[in-house]
Amino acid sequence: MTIVMHWQDWLALFAQYLMLSLLSISGAITTVPDMHRFLVSDHRWLTDAQFSSSVAIAQAAPGPNVLFVALMGWNVGLNAGGGIGAGLQAWMLGLLGLAITMVGIMLPSTTLTYFATRWGHRNRTRRGVRAFKQGMAPIVIGLLVATGWVLAGGNHAGNAPAWHLWLLSGVATFIVWRTRIHLLWLLGAGALLGALGFV
Repeated sequence: MTIVMHWQDWLALFAQYLMLSLLSISGAITTVPDMHRFLVSDHRWLTDAQFSSSVAIAQAAPGPNVLFVALMGWNVGLNAGGGIGAGLQAWMLGLLGLAITMVGIMLPSTTLTYFATRWGHRNRTRRGVRAFKQGMAPIVIGLLVATGWVLAGGNHAGNAPAWHLWLLSGVATFIVWRTRIHLLWLLGAGALLGALGFV
């Protein structure tokens, strides 16, 4: 996939990730639906497959949860440079995309978190601070459900929905909610089902 990006597009990408950074309650993964809208639906800088692969590869790899943002920026840069085989310019644009998205997603939230946690710790006994913490739980759950919805929506053939993926997601959700089975067992089971070609 090859796209054309001007400096205004790079600036828009940076501004989008700055804004998403302030919405990334409980981690950047909760902003995946809006990243999909911006990168795939609105601008077509990434394909659905590139987007889903960026999230899946980064989540499977050891390290911070936010690595998928770097992969998305890398893929946008590679697409702007003509693809991975296009030479040094594509690689440099990939690094530029990586830097823009990572600085954009990390700078505001890190700064806000630093000052807010210091203030929250000093005022942890206040009723408003406790209410805010309790009120954030349903928001985080809703954002995670929206993330799962977007990622599962890209995994179907033609117009037929992948009902088995929805069923698997529902079963995994129920197991996490009602049992004490460690998440690594569920991840391993999902990997095994994927390797066997069931999902």
